[in-house]
Amino acid sequence: MSEVEKLFDKKYTCPVCDNTVLGKTVRTGKARLLKTDMDLRNVFEGIEPLKYEVILCPKCGYAALAKFFDSVTSIQQKYITEKITPNFKPLNDEGEEYSYEQALSRYNIAYANAVVKMAKASEGAYICLKSGWLCRSYKESLEASGAAPEQIAKVEGMETDYLKKAYAHFTKAVQSEDFPICGMDENTVDYLMAVLAMECGEYSVSSKLLSKLLTSPFCSNRVKDKARDVKEVLVERMKEEGIKDE
Repeated sequence: MSEVEKLFDKKYTCPVCDNTVLGKTVRTGKARLLKTDMDLRNVFEGIEPLKYEVILCPKCGYAALAKFFDSVTSIQQKYITEKITPNFKPLNDEGEEYSYEQALSRYNIAYANAVVKMAKASEGAYICLKSGWLCRSYKESLEASGAAPEQIAKVEGMETDYLKKAYAHFTKAVQSEDFPICGMDENTVDYLMAVLAMECGEYSVSSKLLSKLLTSPFCSNRVKDKARDVKEVLVERMKEEGIKDE
């Protein structure tokens, strides 16, 4: 089954301008999970669902991840109408499926909307996290197709930048928001932040978060097992870089 056959157009009503929006959506049961990366990115066979998670209104330029799309206050509507709509140019993404470049453009518009509407830090974190995951998927696709090393390196750099932003936003979110955050409980967020901190070179922060998880009586064995795996990677990286664990 091709990627197009796994998609359908779902109708949304734009909460900013009331326009009817068609968002490409992966059909239920059509994405088979192959594995989950250390930072919780799911990898599927034959399709990348991340490409279809941003809903974008082609009339006013409002965009958000599907789970946040309807959550707009009246003052946020005003900010978007004043700051996004006048500068918005519709994307050329009317094909049957989205390319990685088209999908990343949609994520960038969603992030711009989050900034303009002064969304919670967690929303910005989730957009940046998924943008980073999308870049990783894009990089893997480029590697499989034998693309030029320079192009692969560029996308890898984009992934790193997005994950650094995600880490910064999650750091703010845990200081200012109640759990669950983006549907994740405290232990899951701590685990994710430990991985992101490690990837950002914040080894001390990562080590402390992992220790918190491994000693918590409220943390599940599943999360503790994943935390132990990350701890092994962290210790090895610190050893390679000549850094002693505190």
